[in-house]
Amino acid sequence: MPYSTVLFDFGGVITASPFEAFNRLEEERGLPRDFVRRVNAADPDGNAWARFERAEIDAATFDRAFAEEARALGHALEGEAVLAVLAGAVRPAMVAALDTLKREGFTIGCITNNVPSGKGAGMARSESAAAEIAAIMDRFDHVIESSKVGVRKPDPRIYQMMCETLDVAAAECVYLDDLGINCKPAAMLGMHAIKVTSGEQALADLSAALGTVLP
Repeated sequence: MPYSTVLFDFGGVITASPFEAFNRLEEERGLPRDFVRRVNAADPDGNAWARFERAEIDAATFDRAFAEEARALGHALEGEAVLAVLAGAVRPAMVAALDTLKREGFTIGCITNNVPSGKGAGMARSESAAAEIAAIMDRFDHVIESSKVGVRKPDPRIYQMMCETLDVAAAECVYLDDLGINCKPAAMLGMHAIKVTSGEQALADLSAALGTVLP
């Protein structure tokens, strides 16, 4: 079955990876590298981050709960500091690829784990950044935000929700995400999953999958 639909994660795909920003924060605070990822990997479906992505707690509660989890792992780091660096820079080539895909007749969607913090779906910290991200989101035929639907990747339901809304079979979809754990359920459902390590690699792999040339 030829692919008709391309589904994108947002942070780490359309924008630079938030993990790069987390590493800079860790360096500034004198924390071990990838400490934020360690905190978020502990109790991965029930920790502060997971609950915030499902909008089960507010920003103030997240700030306190994350700090408690960080202390339990031996270091001081408040949740607000993590949220402050969360929104990554937009990758212009990925945005150009969205426009190319639309011109060539593909349906495009976005499935993003996000939190009810900052401004808009991209959790921007300024009005100008929020406007830039809103213009990108407007390109998609449909956007699913974990903080609005109460389901987060890698729960298979969130991918199924997208397929049902767009009325496409999973086998018709290519899915891009920077986390392998989020690619696995997409692949198990029958999607062609691409793990993103850079914008250039993502576009090369997507071009090969679709048999088209993307910028």
